[in-house]
Amino acid sequence: MKTQFLTGLFSVACAALLLSGCATHWVSHPAFRPEKLAQMDAVIESAIASNQCPGGVLWLEHDRHSYHKAFGQRALVPVREPMTEDTIFDAASLTKVMATTPAVMLLIQRGQIALDATVNTYLPEFTGAGRESVTVRELLTHTSGLPPDIETKSDWHGQAEAIRKACAEKLENPPGTVFKYSDINFFLLGEIVQRVSRRPLEDFAQREIFRPLKMTDTGFTPSSERRSRVAPTEVVAGQPWRGVVHDPTARKMGGVAGHAGLFTTASDLARYARLLLNHGKLDGVRLFQPETVRLMTSVQTPPGMSAKRGLGWDIDTAFSGPRGEVFPIGSYGHTGWTGGSLWIDPGSRTFVIFLSNRNHPTEAGNVLALRRRLGTLAAEAVADHQASPASAH
Repeated sequence: MKTQFLTGLFSVACAALLLSGCATHWVSHPAFRPEKLAQMDAVIESAIASNQCPGGVLWLEHDRHSYHKAFGQRALVPVREPMTEDTIFDAASLTKVMATTPAVMLLIQRGQIALDATVNTYLPEFTGAGRESVTVRELLTHTSGLPPDIETKSDWHGQAEAIRKACAEKLENPPGTVFKYSDINFFLLGEIVQRVSRRPLEDFAQREIFRPLKMTDTGFTPSSERRSRVAPTEVVAGQPWRGVVHDPTARKMGGVAGHAGLFTTASDLARYARLLLNHGKLDGVRLFQPETVRLMTSVQTPPGMSAKRGLGWDIDTAFSGPRGEVFPIGSYGHTGWTGGSLWIDPGSRTFVIFLSNRNHPTEAGNVLALRRRLGTLAAEAVADHQASPASAH
């Protein structure tokens, strides 16, 4: 009897130790509903099992309470590697809101760029056929009228050639009349940053944004020392892209562009999201004035336009899947082609990040439904979240 009692006591003690070791799990997070966190885990595991992505990293945060976890595999080819929380991901179009948008906003805040100035104020060659009327605001809101991208089939290379091609593109719509998501908008903005600051975009972003915010694993063209932690993307000619940007235009531009090329981790992206929720200040460092954050993250598209965009940020468009069904319009975020997303709800002081390499080993992976479900569950997981469904706004 005594032996049975001691055995039972030992089992209870072991269970307690196991629970105490799960630092990222719901038992230590009263700010979150445990059943919703379990559902978030389950939908990610289901997406992995159905080959929608090899793995990923989730980060949910509410008022500095966070739940973060790695799932699945970082690499499948040429050998399997387990996903880790410090995995570095190709951020793809998250580059637009992590590097280019904040760089432009800093220069606007300093009076070096005017939001409603024409693009050819800073890029004189961007003129002719109506291009001279396009404004910086219209580039930031994807209402410039420019097409989605320049051609990448011919044998061209370099940032200068990309800008030359962009400046020759015909407008598909009059500026300010139609929302059309375009990478051209953002590599033109990256060029504006370089000309106004007289520094390469990667240098400006590192010195003015990532270093002050202690985003130590964020930057363009990852070093060889970091490459082992980079999640590979598509396999080409038997080898996966690893530490080389997947986006073909950015790759032809040398790996640094205003629309794609950045690499980051979930924890670094969480620091950036925290900065925005704190109205431009993080750990004693003020990057933006509160009014700059409000300007960037509020609706800036023309009145009457059904698509709602901030400056760089998505608010309510066909790209707003990660908002889910609960976060209200007024929250904001962005996605990346490689499988990453960030959604921020200032009303509940909550954000949700999911980073993945859904296009490893092929482009067949798809996390659109997963990101939408995670957005819904993230809002539902916040124990004191009182917002009504987004569809009611």
